[in-house]
Amino acid sequence: MVINMKTFEFDGEKYKKASKHQKEWGNNLIDELSLTGDEEILDLGCGDGGLTEQLAQSVPRGRVLGIDASAGMIAAAQNRLKSNLVFMQMDINTIDFQNRFDVIFSNAALHWVKNHERLLSNAFRALKENGLLLWDFAGDGNCSNFFEVMRETIHSKKYKPYFRNFEWPWYMPTKNIYEKIIAASGFTTYSITEINRDRFFASADEMIKWIDQPSIVPFISNIPEEMKMEFRDDVIQSMIKKTLQPDAACFETFRRIHVKASKN
Repeated sequence: MVINMKTFEFDGEKYKKASKHQKEWGNNLIDELSLTGDEEILDLGCGDGGLTEQLAQSVPRGRVLGIDASAGMIAAAQNRLKSNLVFMQMDINTIDFQNRFDVIFSNAALHWVKNHERLLSNAFRALKENGLLLWDFAGDGNCSNFFEVMRETIHSKKYKPYFRNFEWPWYMPTKNIYEKIIAASGFTTYSITEINRDRFFASADEMIKWIDQPSIVPFISNIPEEMKMEFRDDVIQSMIKKTLQPDAACFETFRRIHVKASKN
């Protein structure tokens, strides 16, 4: 069992430019909330704070706390501070709140957390009675092209020595597996949906931005400084070869787990 979430360092400013599709998903997720304006909200894995800021604007009489383990992301988020919006650098695994939040929100982040049994238990305690949990994160089948390229690359003769003790950084379950986990966590009212959000990047350049931030970060941190650019270029060339379409777009699979649960 993995207890501690390994923290990878991201560039919050670059992430803003590379996360268009995540923002679109997050906007749809926010639209699902029927907010009255006075809720207390926790945003898990807030990233650069763009969606967290939208949540704060939706609750002018409430308060929003955004947390992320990455110092780079929190540094970018701090530019969005408001009287009812606070950001903290914090490992999601360490949240320890009691009956504090009306909503716990998370978009495109929780596949970085390995121990969802503990995460759900902590979230259940953190919610007020009748509080709502609304999460969307990567599920089984996500990024199948990128994952195939990465597995081939890190097991190649050139790079294998740098990945002998490497631990795959993500947890991406099936709907059936997650239903069993949430049923044992204390929630009795919940729905879990698998969503297909496969997409075409408009160009190779757009896909490369997504590879650079955040996808390749957990891997490139294992590579010696003098080989990082070579490693990156090998991955990018393999991805272009694998995903490039006749119209110059690049295809990738994006499969999501949508979780909605209430504490009652």
